[in-house]
Amino acid sequence: MLIGGALAVVAIVVAAVVLLTGGGSTSAAPGTDVSAEASQGPADPTSAARDFLLAFGKRDSVEAGKLTDAPGAAGPAMDGAWSTLRPSTLTAKLGQVSAAQGGHATAGYTYDWNLGAGRVWTYSGSLGLVQSQGTWLVHWVPAVLHPKLADGERLVLASSDVPAVVDRDGKPLIVSGPAGLHPADDKAFPLLRSALTSHGKAAQAFAVQRVDAGGKPVETLFGNPDGDQKPAVSGLSAAVQRSAQSTVDGYPGKAVIVALQPSSGDVLAVAQNSSETNPKAALSGQYAPGSTFKIVTATAALEAGLVTPDSEVPCPLTDRIGTRTLSNEGFDLGTTTVHRAFAKSCNTTFGRLASQLPADGLAKAASQFGLNADFAIDGVPTELGRVDPAANADEQVEDGIGQGKVQVSPMGAAVMAATAASGRTVVPRLWADGTKVNSGYLPPPGPVLSALRGMMREVVTGGTATGLARSGTVFGKTGTAQFGDGAEAHGWFVGYRGDLAFAIFLEGANDSKPAVQLGAQFLGGLS
Repeated sequence: MLIGGALAVVAIVVAAVVLLTGGGSTSAAPGTDVSAEASQGPADPTSAARDFLLAFGKRDSVEAGKLTDAPGAAGPAMDGAWSTLRPSTLTAKLGQVSAAQGGHATAGYTYDWNLGAGRVWTYSGSLGLVQSQGTWLVHWVPAVLHPKLADGERLVLASSDVPAVVDRDGKPLIVSGPAGLHPADDKAFPLLRSALTSHGKAAQAFAVQRVDAGGKPVETLFGNPDGDQKPAVSGLSAAVQRSAQSTVDGYPGKAVIVALQPSSGDVLAVAQNSSETNPKAALSGQYAPGSTFKIVTATAALEAGLVTPDSEVPCPLTDRIGTRTLSNEGFDLGTTTVHRAFAKSCNTTFGRLASQLPADGLAKAASQFGLNADFAIDGVPTELGRVDPAANADEQVEDGIGQGKVQVSPMGAAVMAATAASGRTVVPRLWADGTKVNSGYLPPPGPVLSALRGMMREVVTGGTATGLARSGTVFGKTGTAQFGDGAEAHGWFVGYRGDLAFAIFLEGANDSKPAVQLGAQFLGGLS
């Protein structure tokens, strides 16, 4: 009996460090007996925590569940964690165990999940321990698996495709995953798929996340769900491509759209439909440009000082120039201005202007729009066009209206439009540094381009492309180009709106009006 004294009770903290490893191996700190198990269950908190971690580390979820106060919930949850994370081993470390107070205690733990090469996920938490009928058990809560897990939450492994190549807006174009590199959208950029894939690098996303009952991610606990490296960035635009592809797919004939950004040269979209059987049509197909080439003829005439936009010129229904007789499509403007003849696409006017130029006049002007340039875009074979000095006067007349031997690809026509829009050399590119200039060009003088733009605008406001009048401030030129024996013709529209230049080519359409209609549809899809 101690009178007037106090009974001092010292809580002894048991610091047992037991190393428990799944996968068939078990080790313990010196002096710790991990083989002795009470037949009626653990008789103290340390044994309870130790035995539970031994069973969990060996993926014996049934036995580990029995060592908790809720085996029906604990066993499936632990087995689910193993099945989800698929570790090669799980190493558990028993940390500090508190003294029992009122049938409760706690035990620290540290888990090392070996989730693959260089992926060891290590974290620490705490087990709650409770005494029930003389036996100590682990109090089951989701935090037994991870300290941040709350009721209703679970662990998931986020190992999925990640972007390897993205467009200018960060939209995935090529993704990387367990299946390797492949398109994010099988329908997008089919003509550029090889170039995009070759530029992408294999990446991998790996992360452990906790998710709520509905599977929505709450937090990333380990790894990086966005991948282990930054994707390559292309100047392409998934949005522009989507509109272009939708537009050509809705056309019953052969259709191509190529779009560029004049300010940068970025290729925004390259689309052609399944009716177009030439896989090279958009990028390197060579076709007569028809009256879209009047952009070049007008530039050459303005630069040579033959005319100004307001000069009066004849536009008869037909005109014999040398040995060639040209005609318009059913109209006679009489004496008119150059800008009106351009807007109405008067063949007789521009054939005669071409005849007054030097033999190399059209070739030089075409070169100023990039049509004789040679660019090697990384992974994409292209040919913009070919315009040589005329061999004779008759050929020059025909070249002046985009017939004769003049050849242009839809890509080349888009570069021509982009040059008119920007007033600068336009180098088409998929990547910021991915185009080699084998043979470059210099654009026409600023005053000439300024006059030309006014004429291209009139084509839309009062000429052959009024179907685009409600599509914003569009500048451009229509074209119909005979080919073969002359019984059929291609339809074109070449132009720009703001920082978007584009060429629409309809093989064998016999008219430019459908190209204008597709232009309105294409631009409408971008609004």
